[in-house]
This record gives sequence, structure tokens and C-alpha cells, in this order.
Amino acid sequence: MSENSQPAHRRTRRLRRIRLGVLIAATAISTLAVLLVLAAWRDDLRIASDKGVASAEVLSAGRLRSAVTFVTPDGVTRNPRLGVLYPTKLTAGERINVEYSRADPELVRVAGRDARVAIVPALSVIVVVWAIALPALWLVRRLRMRGPVPVPEVASAP
Repeated sequence: MSENSQPAHRRTRRLRRIRLGVLIAATAISTLAVLLVLAAWRDDLRIASDKGVASAEVLSAGRLRSAVTFVTPDGVTRNPRLGVLYPTKLTAGERINVEYSRADPELVRVAGRDARVAIVPALSVIVVVWAIALPALWLVRRLRMRGPVPVPEVASAP
């Protein structure tokens, strides 16, 4: 390899690594979004297979996690450690109906909500990730197509 092709080779390798990194990151985030929906669907199936219904009080409310307390028919007060599934638009002190798995009372969702509420946010994440990744990949491709950057020769002194 000549001296002039060495920087071009490094540049090509760097651009290839950037391209690979963007592809891996976008694919990983997209896969996680799909897995999130599949996990929600699995939890819904577990609740539906042995469903109990109760009235619950919202202890704390947040966009991603809300704590509730409810009493099961056996008289045990439950406060699921991970909160309730699909907690959006709840307020502290509110009384809501919940559906839970009688086999695992820690698995609780707001009544009437299911995995379908996770589809739109997951698709939004996938769209945004690829809306960023595709232009980045296009830019890297253009930079690779441009070819090596000419290295100016240094004039030697007479």
C-alpha cells in the first residue's frame, strides 16, 4: 500500500464501522420494541387464562408506572411490586377496575386495556429510529462513494 492509500483505507474502514453501528443500533431498538409488544401480549394471555377482577385504588400515578392496591376474594390485600400494566391517564386516589392473574396476583392490568395500547408507541419508536438511521446510512454511503480524499504532496526544499 502506498502512503496516499493508507488514509483512504482507514477512512473506508471507519465509514464501514459507522454504517454497521447504525444498522445494529436501529435493528436492536426495533427488535426491543417488537419484543415489548410480544411481552405485553404474553402477559395478557396469562391474565386471560385465569382472570380475576377487582376494584383497586391508585396509590401513585405516572406515565410508565402506577401503583395500585386491591383486595382479592380470599381477603388478601395486594399491592403489585411492579405496578399495573397500561397505567396511562390514571390519577392518585382514583378507583379503577383491574384484571389480574389469579395464579399470579402480581400480574395486574387496568380493566379494558390490553396489548393493543403498546402497539402505537412501539411503532412510533420504530419509525423514529429508522427515520434517523436511513438518512445517516445514506450520508455514510455518499461519503464512501466520494472516494479517497486526495492528500496534498509536500514540496521538498531545494
